[in-house]
Amino acid sequence: MPVRRPTKEEIAAALNTTIPDVIAPGLKVLFCGINPGLYTAAVGYHFGRPGNRFWKALHAGGFTPRVLDPSEQGELLRYGYGITNIVDRATTGAADLTPAELAEGGRNLDEKVRRYAPRWLAVLGVGAYRTAFNRPRATLGPQEETVGGRPIWILPNPSGLNANYQAADFARLFRELRDAAESTPTD
Repeated sequence: MPVRRPTKEEIAAALNTTIPDVIAPGLKVLFCGINPGLYTAAVGYHFGRPGNRFWKALHAGGFTPRVLDPSEQGELLRYGYGITNIVDRATTGAADLTPAELAEGGRNLDEKVRRYAPRWLAVLGVGAYRTAFNRPRATLGPQEETVGGRPIWILPNPSGLNANYQAADFARLFRELRDAAESTPTD
């Protein structure tokens, strides 16, 4: 069932609320957003805003056999993938998060990744990653360091506001991660 449009009141009321992770032990990839936006929190599904390109990029990258609706986020577990965020609370935008809040979120994410042990952690947003983990020179792609003892792959933020990347870029970058995740042996 497609996500219904929330009212302006529901969107405003979503400030500082959270969305449960889509997570299980031993995933191939745990996708990690920055934090939920108000629209996403109001509908209750990760990457729920219509202009967000996450679900199309997942499909184009070969992670899912079709474009999933955000309301089908639980289906990701069947394919070996999950979703979490660096910071759990919903805000108007990622710019509303302080560097200290991102750093705390990074520490919490490290613990979560240790507990669930995905093959890869895919962080969606290089700027947030740089701040959360004090890695000012990080770039897209695989990283030398780990989070929670697991390898990290940085992807661009799929928000519709990120005009630096087009659909073909997302497809290529997501496919590179999928290929790496499929070739990484399980523990």
